[in-house]
Amino acid sequence: MIVVLGLPRHFTEADLAALARADVVAGKARQLASLRHLLPPRSDEVEITADVAAAVDRVRTAETPVVLAAGDPGFFGIVRALAVTVGSERLDVRPAVSSVAAAFAAVGLPWDDARVVVAHGRDPAVAVATCRRFPKVAVLTGPGFGAADLARTLDGIDRDLVVAEDLGHPSPQITQASPAEIADGMWREPNVVLVIDRRRAIDANGVAFPSRSTTDGWGLDEQAFEHHDGTIPSTEMRAVVLAWLGPGTGDLVWDVGAGSGSVAVEAARLGAAAVAIERNATRCARIRANAARHDVPVDIIEGEAPAALPPTGEPDAVFVGGGGTNVVLAAADRARRVVVAALRTLERVGPLLRALDEAGWQTDGTLLSAARIAPLPTGHRLTAAQPVFVVRGRRDAAPGLAHAVADHRWTP
Repeated sequence: MIVVLGLPRHFTEADLAALARADVVAGKARQLASLRHLLPPRSDEVEITADVAAAVDRVRTAETPVVLAAGDPGFFGIVRALAVTVGSERLDVRPAVSSVAAAFAAVGLPWDDARVVVAHGRDPAVAVATCRRFPKVAVLTGPGFGAADLARTLDGIDRDLVVAEDLGHPSPQITQASPAEIADGMWREPNVVLVIDRRRAIDANGVAFPSRSTTDGWGLDEQAFEHHDGTIPSTEMRAVVLAWLGPGTGDLVWDVGAGSGSVAVEAARLGAAAVAIERNATRCARIRANAARHDVPVDIIEGEAPAALPPTGEPDAVFVGGGGTNVVLAAADRARRVVVAALRTLERVGPLLRALDEAGWQTDGTLLSAARIAPLPTGHRLTAAQPVFVVRGRRDAAPGLAHAVADHRWTP
């Protein structure tokens, strides 16, 4: 068996016995140094570095190994690598309090409704989008994307940040400040950063962890939004568009030529961070009202695309509901996974498909034509809606793997 000990802990007799008979003890340098007085002289110390595979390989071949880990090693920890390599049946995991639980405890907040994301060794765009969308997020940071880096991406977002350093050590450091203040600081790594919207930090009781992002699917009725002058996609069209966009937690979605903002609002309801770009000030006000009505955050940019497209950040998915081929191509140039455009006239479909093909996208499209059932005094009739062409461009990456594509990294 491979004994995995979460630290800090009150060592039981079984823990001490495992250390006393260990022929190999693996852990971070600081962990090994702090427990050296408990290790037998004959044990071989293996430092766990960025090359986790090398340490796991050494542990795998040992007879009585012990692995030291911070907090709960089954929560974004080394248990995953060990289970994949040697099998879970060989693991004797004895967890301590996780760093995330300790961080929330330090500020007196429940965290059963929080989102937890990892920016260490992963694409940090997922963490950034999650922090923009949800009111309570814990981010496990690391070299290359630390607390200050995260804070800079949240400049202008109404959030409080808590940086928890040295959790589990005798003198943990807890710092609460604004994103601007955290961005100017120097922080020991690794750390845990809590990103909190204080207005919604203590939510209603949930029934699952993490809590469900939406309760009633997508493709809401047009009556669920304030809209005028035909600036809202039909329920049927919006359902298809959202299915093609595939928004979820960790995604950034742009709704360009947003009109009523219904696509942005529904993307946010499904867990994505959403940005609505709309040139008309009155419509921007309606988008703001619709976001508030559905209790989701939507960033609103008043301006005409493509000039008004955000200067930084790469959206995972883009919907273009208004604008010419140049707008679609400008948005597609920034998109990581998919771009979807709605067109009213057939003459625009061919040129847009060719332009996307030439830009390297995999393209397809469909004509959406729905007829709704309407009552009559003696029965029912069909009321046809105006047909709409929907065109899609997709990257080569398989669905769900966009965040692993090396060529599409987040850049500040």
